[in-house]
Amino acid sequence: MKPTLLILAAGMASRYGSMKQIDGFGPNNETIIDYSIYDAIKAGFGKVVFIIKEEFLEDFKEIFEAKLNGKIETDYVYQDFNIKQFGVDIEIERSKPWGTAHAILAGRTAINEPFCVINADDFYGLDAYQKMVKFLTTEVSDSNYSMIGYEIGKTLSEYGSVSRGVCQVNADGILEEVVERTKVLKNGDAIVFEEGDTQYPLTPDTRVSMNFWGFTPAVFKITEELFRDFAVQNKENPKSEFFIPLVAEYLVKSRIANFKVIPTDSQWFGVTYKEDKPIVQASIDQLIKDGAYPSNLWD
Repeated sequence: MKPTLLILAAGMASRYGSMKQIDGFGPNNETIIDYSIYDAIKAGFGKVVFIIKEEFLEDFKEIFEAKLNGKIETDYVYQDFNIKQFGVDIEIERSKPWGTAHAILAGRTAINEPFCVINADDFYGLDAYQKMVKFLTTEVSDSNYSMIGYEIGKTLSEYGSVSRGVCQVNADGILEEVVERTKVLKNGDAIVFEEGDTQYPLTPDTRVSMNFWGFTPAVFKITEELFRDFAVQNKENPKSEFFIPLVAEYLVKSRIANFKVIPTDSQWFGVTYKEDKPIVQASIDQLIKDGAYPSNLWD
């Protein structure tokens, strides 16, 4: 059974200022998602599931349905504010979704096979997809998951801070700890993360999660249980987010599952700020010139 690609595309993109998930970056207005799916098909994925807000559905279908027809199976699931479906009976007012781990719960109704999770606005490169497919078809189990590990120095924006899952990896390449640092940035020639009023240094080769995770459907049940507790504990904190690294850390510390950290030589780039767009466009143009992609992706 071919693995599934689960794309996190329900975010509000407040720092970008518009729906970057469907913004055009390629020479024919291709989105970053287009390049992700192109690489995923080439690597051997059999289905793509979009996690979106329900009001995005027609926009996504208009952009992706015709070009993907006959190339890969597609499905759509919604991330919304209905937390009663997860057994949370109290009312909690929020203005934004609960975060990436909450988002993958939407996929529980559409996925019955090994799958990987990616961000809609991140370019990961073919090598990452090929390595993930190999893992999901030969190594994955309910107690053996994975993530693609990028060097933090290759994942930063020139225009402001970013959020990164900073990883501690043992000598066998197994994840020991992942901590979501919500404010990572360059400070001159140094890389730091901020916590309160203090900055802490990070080396450029520190491995980080870019939300490229490999799972089996067994992760849904555990994630739902953790989310119920998280929602109740954070009912008075409307900006709290339930991140995938929180789930990974629980699984590792509880010894329920290991995570193999798969290093990749792929160049990552993405859009956090509007100023990142020309850099992404130039990077894609160069990849086309180098022969990595055709100038018209789907023809």
